[in-house]
Amino acid sequence: MTFLTDLTQAFRENASADNAGPMEAYMKHHFQFYGIKAPLRKQITKQIGSQHKTEVKNNAREIGLTLLQQQQREFHYAAMEILEKELRGKFVKKDIELIEKTLITDSWWDTVDFLAKYLLGNYLLQFPEETETVVARFSDSENMWLNRSAILFQLGYKNKTDVALLFALCEKHSGSGEFFIQKAIGWALREYAKTDPKAVIKFVLDTTLKPLSKREALKNL
Repeated sequence: MTFLTDLTQAFRENASADNAGPMEAYMKHHFQFYGIKAPLRKQITKQIGSQHKTEVKNNAREIGLTLLQQQQREFHYAAMEILEKELRGKFVKKDIELIEKTLITDSWWDTVDFLAKYLLGNYLLQFPEETETVVARFSDSENMWLNRSAILFQLGYKNKTDVALLFALCEKHSGSGEFFIQKAIGWALREYAKTDPKAVIKFVLDTTLKPLSKREALKNL
């Protein structure tokens, strides 16, 4: 039996129609759900993964992409968690193609935000020389989720944050009418404000931002 076969069986055995309806509604009916809540889903994925440890470790990239092709959202969550765990500190340069694929496949905030921080963010920490090229491409893309990822990838960087780049990206997209871009700008600034609140306050005061972005940026200040 393979990891995917066993995971699928376990997900089906733990499916809950009572949970699936509200979960699908919360995600605006963009995705199908088995109705497995996060703690149980993570437990199942961890248990099945431990039973197929070598397979998962040696084929994490292929398994991740295969999981992303499944219909139910629980598979997508499992994909991103496996990729984060297995590739952390072990990225190769061409993994940016894999990361971009995960970001633009069945995109919504629930996966993109995790992937932006833990895959894209960690990849660029490992290969900082790729930052300028990757971020420029993502930021210039017509895909809104790649734009959001470029804004958010430094979440958690703290003192490692490239402040000039963060502010430049926020200013570049400051006129966007997209809710998810406005929200991302505010979130990224609010997060960096934990490290340098004065710099964020000055940037917000000196920059024309959408009300939502400004409100989110200054929420805790």
